[in-house]
Order: sequence, then C-alpha cells, then structure tokens
Amino acid sequence: MAWEKASEENIAILEEAVANYEVEFRKMFGYPVYFVNGNMFCGVHGEGIMLRLNEEDQQELYEEHEEAEPFAPNGRRMREYAALPPSVYDDEIELHKWMDISYSYVSSLPKKEKKQKKKKSA
Repeated sequence: MAWEKASEENIAILEEAVANYEVEFRKMFGYPVYFVNGNMFCGVHGEGIMLRLNEEDQQELYEEHEEAEPFAPNGRRMREYAALPPSVYDDEIELHKWMDISYSYVSSLPKKEKKQKKKKSA
C-alpha cells in the first residue's frame, strides 16, 4: 500500500485549530501530530484529521456525524482515536467543539514520560 502524503489544507486547518492549546508538535511517519503532556492529542493522517477521544465521546461523535469512524491506519484500529469527517473539520465551530472535548480528555491523562533510549552493547 502506497503511503499517502498529508493534505496541506488539513495541515493548515489543524495547525490553526491547535494554536489556542498548549501542545507539542511532532511528526510521526511524516505526518504532523500534536501532544499534550506526552500523550497524543490529534494529528493529520493522509487526507484526514484524527482526534483522541474517550469511548463515550467517540460514540457521541459517531451519532452526530455518520461519516466519522474509528481511526484505523493500515487497517489497525487505534482504540482511543477517531477519524473526523470533512463535515467536522470544514466547520470551524464544530471542529473547535471536538478539539475542546479531546483536549480536555487528553489533558486529564497522566503525564507520559519519554522513554530512555537503550544503550547499544559493545
């Protein structure tokens, strides 16, 4: 399967959306993602945007937006992540609503410490 390049438009949408939050920018597999206290919060993947949500909030998202679905890159579902449909990220108010919900959840998680790099044995 060919790797999709991240949508420049979605990168700009997400970059603007996270400006009001205290986040750390990183790239994962060439895609921009944002972290809160070491926990992944949101990111761009291919042509879409994904957010971390608890199970209850995911169900609410799926009920409100039929096109929303669990985030499953390469067919492997990431349990706490949902892929937002364009109807959410093309609507600034709706996007900020879900960003706030996600940020509140991710901010409540315990801080994730960076893993120590393993020393190479000689």
